[in-house]
Amino acid sequence: MTAHAPGATPRHYLMCEPTHYTVSYRINPWMDPQRVTDTDLAVRQWRTLRDTYLELGHTVDTIDPIEGLPDMVYAANGATVVDGVVYSARFRYPERAAEGPAYQKWFADRGFVTHTAEQVNEGEGDLLVVGDLILAGTGFRSDRASHAELQELVGHPVISLELVDDRYYHLDTALAVLSSDPASPQIAYYPPAFSAGSRAVLERLFPDAVVATDDDAAALGLNAVSDGLHVVVAPRATHLAGELRDRGYTPIPVDTSELLKGGGGAKCCTLEIRR
Repeated sequence: MTAHAPGATPRHYLMCEPTHYTVSYRINPWMDPQRVTDTDLAVRQWRTLRDTYLELGHTVDTIDPIEGLPDMVYAANGATVVDGVVYSARFRYPERAAEGPAYQKWFADRGFVTHTAEQVNEGEGDLLVVGDLILAGTGFRSDRASHAELQELVGHPVISLELVDDRYYHLDTALAVLSSDPASPQIAYYPPAFSAGSRAVLERLFPDAVVATDDDAAALGLNAVSDGLHVVVAPRATHLAGELRDRGYTPIPVDTSELLKGGGGAKCCTLEIRR
């Protein structure tokens, strides 16, 4: 039996306007410092994304961008928030190292309980909450040891998944959470991005998952944001959008093509605050 969308739930997001956005270094295959970036266009696209969330009835907070941290716009990488507990990011590359403390301070200043990670992890880039589970990516950015650290911190089962294609260097580029309802959790994912064992785990846990095509994945279509009904998705992921409609979801195309030059889409720009 094919699972269908259970319904929308209001969400609380943290975002960072790309005031200082550019591509000045290369730490993933999407980035090319020789390619011209348009900061003004990135800001316009980001504001459209933010306004889309507001129109859907979600709450959006913002963190001030910091000059010299052009990737700070990818807020999802800044932390992971589960049951009101903030697990800080600890970035693999020095170019992004200062982002983790900046995001942690934002949460601490607002009264959140924060935990400074000892293990390398890149926030919701590799740590995705699906119902009572946390799916955790490793292979390129986050160390497997961070999965155990997070599990001890929040008490949710953490499922390690091995990424094997460097184009999909974070879990949220290869897998999207469609429903976090514990009674009907659902995902979409791109099987070739995962090791054979990890694909088997996903097939066992989510037999009714939406399977993305090569073109969907290449458009970074799985870097999507769902509230359980509406799914903000890359416009070029047309097959994925059709599959979502068939399952009862409402795909909402939002162009983040300028931010894709840094290797991120809608989800990368969106950190969910789960109280």
